Order: sequence, then structure tokens, then C-alpha cells
Amino acid sequence: MTPREIRDRFGAHREIQGGGWLHLKKGQITDDTEMSLALGASILDKGAVEARAAAEAFSAWMRTKPADIGHTVRRGLVHFRRTGETAVPHNEYNAGNGACMRTLPVALFTYGQDEAAVRAAVVAQAHVTHNSELADAGTLCTVRMIQLALSGAPKAELKRLADELAAARPEYRYAGKPRENPSGFIAETLQVVFQALFENDGFESGLIETVNRGGDADTTGAIYGMLGGTLYGVQAIPERWLKDLDHKTKAACEAQALALMALAQ
Repeated sequence: MTPREIRDRFGAHREIQGGGWLHLKKGQITDDTEMSLALGASILDKGAVEARAAAEAFSAWMRTKPADIGHTVRRGLVHFRRTGETAVPHNEYNAGNGACMRTLPVALFTYGQDEAAVRAAVVAQAHVTHNSELADAGTLCTVRMIQLALSGAPKAELKRLADELAAARPEYRYAGKPRENPSGFIAETLQVVFQALFENDGFESGLIETVNRGGDADTTGAIYGMLGGTLYGVQAIPERWLKDLDHKTKAACEAQALALMALAQ
């Protein structure tokens, strides 16, 4: 939905209720969380971020006929099945948000590692479907921001990283008029996320603003959730939202996050 459509129907969309163009059950997840859990499971199984293990996990997930799957992700997994290659050819036009939306397990597992190791892990899983320097830059910045938040750094430190990204890659500039109706292009995705994160003082208000910008809202919401969740902590997530989540999925996310952090320690 566009922001105007959201305003006309809800005023402001504040609650989990299901439906939408995918006709989801209340509390059901989309490809963002499904791919994150698949990636996390592969990391726990191998004790490392391995491109082949990630590709096989994503391919197995695609066989479940998910409710939603991005075109770039589908092409990348078909490429892996056909060739056995764990990286698609470089293509700057494939700068979608599909690698960033699932990157939380990498951020947790590589917490405390040096920057070269973090970058190698980010690229290993990303290039299975998205081999783009622009997308790599945004995904790596997101991971570094998550890890800063995990360390207890203030929001200003996260903003410093976002500003460095915007200075190096102008496509990510997020100051000025609010971005609305973002597409799957990673720069538009992170513009929405950064604006909401830095212009709000809490998890709830920032997530509400993010998803009410419309467009690819499950992905902007997922990435805001990674950053806002680590910055503000689980205690900042409204209890009414937690109760509405699919209980098995909620338990899987909690268990996997703890297991990944245990390996990082």
C-alpha cells in the first residue's frame, strides 16, 4: 500500500492484523524472517558463515513454496541449483534489499570479530543472490550498526556510521524530505529505516513510522527491527505485538539469537 492508502484505511497502521496482498494470518511472517532463520540455522550447523551452506539452506526454503520470494532471490537460487556456484555474477543493477533483510544472524555470529572477518561473512551470504558493491555497502553498514548497538553504543554512534555510508555512496543520503513508498532497492529501504531510527526516540514509534511509509514495508520493518531491537532491547517491544506473533516463530527467533550469540562469545 502507498502511504495515502494506509492513511485512508487506517489513519495510522499500528497493530498486527494479518491480511494484505499475501493474505497472511495474523502474526505470520514473510520471506525476510524465513530467510533469516534459514541462514541462522546454517551458521549454527557449520559453526561458520559458509556460502554453500547458506545457498543450500535458501534453496531448501524455496522448495517449501513460500508465500513471498523476491525476483532477485529466486534468480540467484536458480543459478545456484543450475551451476553449483555460490555467488551470482556481479551486477550493480541487482542492488536489492534481499541480502540485507536476512543479515541479522551474521551480525550476531560475527559480533566481536575484526572488520575483515565481518565483511567476509556479510559478502559470503549476500552474494548467493545479490552481488553488488552498492548492496554490499548498505548491508555491511547495517551489520556494523547492529554490532555497535549490541555493544551498548549510543544512537549517535549508529548515526555516524549511516552518515559515513551516505558520504561514501550518495545513493544512501537520507536527510531531507521523508522517503515514501520505498521499492526493493536497498538505498530506498535504508533511507526509510535511517530516517525513522534517527528521528524517533523509541522502538514503537520508529517501527510505526517505518511501516507507514508503505511500499516494501515488511523489509523496511524487518531491518528497522534489527537495528531498533538491538538499540532499545526486547523490553521496548510492545507486549501486544509480541502476543500477536506466531508463537513457534517467536520461540525460534529467540532460541536462534541466543545460540548465535553464545557462539560469538
